[in-house]
Amino acid sequence: MQIQKLLPAVASIAFLNITSPLDAQTPGFFRDIFSDGGVHLSPNLYLDAAESLGLSIEYLGTSSTDVQDEVMISNEFDSNGHLLYPDGAPRFRMIYTNGGSSTNHGYSLGAEGRDRVRAFYAAGGSYAGSCAGAFITSLHYEDTGVYTPYYHIWPGRTGRTHILDSYTGHTIPGNSPLLDYYDFGGDHFIANVRHNGGCWGREDLDFPPETEILTRYFVQGISVVNEKASTWAYKPDSTKGRIVVTGSHPESASSGEILNMMQGILLYALDGVGDPTVKATLANGETRVMDLYTEDDLPEYTCIGDKQYHHFTIGIPPGAPEVNIEMYAEPGFDFNLYANPDTYAFEGEARHTSTMSGPYHILSFEPEESGVWYIGVECATTVDEFYTAYTGQTEVLNGVAYEITATWDVVDVADGLSLPSDFKLYQNYPNPFNPSTTINYELPGAGWVNLVVYDVNGHEIASIIDEQVFGGIHSIQWTARDHRGASLEAGIYILKMRFRDAAGGSSSQVKKFTLLK
Repeated sequence: MQIQKLLPAVASIAFLNITSPLDAQTPGFFRDIFSDGGVHLSPNLYLDAAESLGLSIEYLGTSSTDVQDEVMISNEFDSNGHLLYPDGAPRFRMIYTNGGSSTNHGYSLGAEGRDRVRAFYAAGGSYAGSCAGAFITSLHYEDTGVYTPYYHIWPGRTGRTHILDSYTGHTIPGNSPLLDYYDFGGDHFIANVRHNGGCWGREDLDFPPETEILTRYFVQGISVVNEKASTWAYKPDSTKGRIVVTGSHPESASSGEILNMMQGILLYALDGVGDPTVKATLANGETRVMDLYTEDDLPEYTCIGDKQYHHFTIGIPPGAPEVNIEMYAEPGFDFNLYANPDTYAFEGEARHTSTMSGPYHILSFEPEESGVWYIGVECATTVDEFYTAYTGQTEVLNGVAYEITATWDVVDVADGLSLPSDFKLYQNYPNPFNPSTTINYELPGAGWVNLVVYDVNGHEIASIIDEQVFGGIHSIQWTARDHRGASLEAGIYILKMRFRDAAGGSSSQVKKFTLLK
């Protein structure tokens, strides 16, 4: 694995405010929400609905196009901008776009900035917005055409209410998903929501069939907008996020039903984040190297970002006695490794885990069931956060390279005989031990054997064997000493055996052991 593109340690991006009330947000994302208060939008640096729900949030509030570009498009420390991981996956669960001027904000982002938002949504990130944040999702506020500065992620059309500096009422249909979160006093009505030139969702023209109406306007004396869609949601399939937008301004509320309205909007959007992508199905004994970068445009082989998960699957045959997952990343970064049957492997949900600090992990387990198992690789290292910048290990923003290998024995169910795919490295005995232990291994034929000990950070400590060996069962008595002959310190170590047969085929297996003192 080749290490590339290490970056300086301090980024100079201004006008950010990052809050993290809870560390227990959904795993696999840097934060829950990115709040866009950029050029020509209200630069709000506090959102009561998000903060009161304990959601983690990064606020952008700036009138500078240069700062906005550095954050949302790219900068010298981060070629993806804050919104995306190196492989193009969403770095936040959701974007929230404030009110303001949708047209001017869209033009200020330029084609590249608008494409960043579209890529975020297409890759599974959700989206919420108020007023301008609703307009900008649509095709156009006119009857025909596609408006250049808009995102077009909701393929419908908006209409202008022409109601300025006023307040609107919103009726809640009986099937509205907002009622799954709050009862709004039982009368299905929200009164006195601030409104300033916002929009409605056009149901009479180019209306996407997957759209759900969450609320409808009711404004005394202005019948032209009554019953028109005032809050709506859209999620076309499981791979994309959910869009939830409103034409009014509930985001400024700090209590009552209007606060609940905004909280419901955020929660419904967050509950609609797209399904994670599986990078690949790992073949038995084959190492997969994840070391490419954004510009290589191969997300299935791209490095991992801060607090991101990469997901793989393996197919375990019936009767397999043991599975070994080995992962090695660039030194200086912390990783975690998870395995789970039938569904994604996340922290707190996985059947088997390896969560010690460092870039090297081995996860060995006896599979309780055959079939599809999910493997989750988590980069636990992230940037440090201050009001005006990311600092610390900013090189993680462009991604950390790693490699992963899964191995397991194939069992002939008919006669119960274990048929090693290449060879078998058995768990050393005793384990834990002091000062010596026995290492047994089995070869299907003659070949070259390399047996090495690593510490938990992936540093080679000792080479036990590196020679040609005949087939059959072999046993080694080893006293725990490093390559200089010094006794090893107590701790956890990794034993890795590589085998190359006469035909040139090669594979490896690993075990973890504990040395006592």
